Amino acid sequence: MELRTVEWKNDSVVMIDQTKLPNELVFVKYTDFNDVANAIRTLVVRGAPAIGVSGAFGLALAVLQSSSETLDGLLSDLENAKKILFDTRPTAVNLSWGLEKIMDVAKQGKTVSEIRDTVIAKAKQMAEEDINTNKKMGKNGAELFQDNDTIMTHCNAGALATVAYGTALGVIRATKESGKKIKVIATETRPVQQGSRLTAFELKHDGIDVSLIPDTAVGYTMANSLVNGVVVGADRILRTGHVFNKIGTYQVATMAKKHSIPFYVAAPLSTFDLESRPEDVIIEQRKASEVTGIGDKKTAPDGINVINPAFDMTPPELISGIITENGIAKPPFQESIKELFEAKK
Repeated sequence: MELRTVEWKNDSVVMIDQTKLPNELVFVKYTDFNDVANAIRTLVVRGAPAIGVSGAFGLALAVLQSSSETLDGLLSDLENAKKILFDTRPTAVNLSWGLEKIMDVAKQGKTVSEIRDTVIAKAKQMAEEDINTNKKMGKNGAELFQDNDTIMTHCNAGALATVAYGTALGVIRATKESGKKIKVIATETRPVQQGSRLTAFELKHDGIDVSLIPDTAVGYTMANSLVNGVVVGADRILRTGHVFNKIGTYQVATMAKKHSIPFYVAAPLSTFDLESRPEDVIIEQRKASEVTGIGDKKTAPDGINVINPAFDMTPPELISGIITENGIAKPPFQESIKELFEAKK
């Protein structure tokens, strides 16, 4: 059974509740864009491509919820919904990309009825395009790995981070589908444990050989020649090749460089931000309780100060290549990324 993270069904948004994994596979249904916003904020749905499509579906719900009978009124309602949805996760560029795509379509509508129809159709189209993009990316990335390789990945950039198939895990799936025998090492990815809860769940579900390690064992596995290559996803990539991804990615990339292990990033072109500089990017800071406890169990004293960034930045000099649906960007990234976007036209 293919995991479908988010989809449109009967004028509602259906998602896998990722906070319940791996213990339960629970699907939740939303008919209010505010509930979709809360699902993004609380990590019911997460992963840059998945929240991009979820944001688009949120606006599709907003057009159905709006009681306005005028173009200006409906567009005003959509702008309000867009702001609420965007404010949930400011670092992931796919969210703003998905929202802007829908707003562009809405602004072209000539009637209220036309806007409702085209917004819903566009959001559904974006979901299907995400799957196709991931499969193209996977095929491109599969060429980078050899038979009997062991591939490390960090966080979850799989089907659960997209509509289906995945970015980094899409590369791993495509490598296996090409006939190569591979193994995977997944980091647990503290503090929310997307690696142990989600990546290990996905790969085990698909019958892919996966070993789980604590984040603190990255250096050990690399120093002991247990890793042949690394592939991770991304929440934002700048035109310079700076990559913003789950906290801990920078450490994995640094250790890979130290041990001469290729470090790849897999992300669609919709994850690229060609305007911002590294210092412009807002790093989301999450609540202290994610660090001071696991579930209902406290693991730190009361009143302790906590620094809990959701993402970090990996500089381009640590990255061997960036895998996209249009090909693989190699250093120098400023030139190769530009070429990928020119090929898209």
